[in-house]
Amino acid sequence: MIRRKNSRKIAPLNTTSTADLSFILLVFFLVITSMDSDKGLPRQLPPEDNKEQTAPVDVKRSNIMDITIDGKGNIMVNGQPSAVKKIKGDIIRFVTTKAERQQHIIQLHIDKKAEYDTYFHVQHEITAAYLQLRNEYATKKFGKKYKQCSNEQRKECMDYYPQRISERIEDMQGKEVQP
Repeated sequence: MIRRKNSRKIAPLNTTSTADLSFILLVFFLVITSMDSDKGLPRQLPPEDNKEQTAPVDVKRSNIMDITIDGKGNIMVNGQPSAVKKIKGDIIRFVTTKAERQQHIIQLHIDKKAEYDTYFHVQHEITAAYLQLRNEYATKKFGKKYKQCSNEQRKECMDYYPQRISERIEDMQGKEVQP
C-alpha cells in the first residue's frame, strides 16, 4: 500500500497591523531623538590675497584690550580676573571711552587646552557688546535698531564701531600655535 504524505498547511501570519506598527515606531523614534543644532560662530574671513603684503602697524598700548582664557577656563581681562558676564560691559566701556574709537583692538589669547564652551561664550559676549553699541548708534542716528537699518546704514554703524579682534592660540609655555 502506498502511503501519501499528509502535508500540513501552516496558517499564514496576519500582517495587517505591521504597517501601523512600523509607522508608530518611526514616529516614536523621531519624537524622542533630539535634533540639536550645531554650535558655532558665524564669521566671514577675509579673502586670501597673496599679492599684497601688509606691513605691521604700530598700535598704542592704550588702544588694546587683552582677554585671556587659560587652560582651566579662567578669564582675565587686562590682567584682572573676570567673569564671562562682565566681558560685554568691559568691552562697551573700553570702546566708548577711546578717543581713537576706530583704532581699538581686542586681543584674545586662548590657551590650547581651554574648553571650546568657554571660548564660545566669550565670543558671544564680544558679539553682543558690538551689537549693543551699533544698536545705540543706529537708534541715535537713524531712529531704528541696527537690524532694521538698510545696508548703507549698517555699513555706517560698522564703520563707526568696527569689530577689530586679534586671536592667538598658545600652548602652556606661551608659544604660539597654528590654529
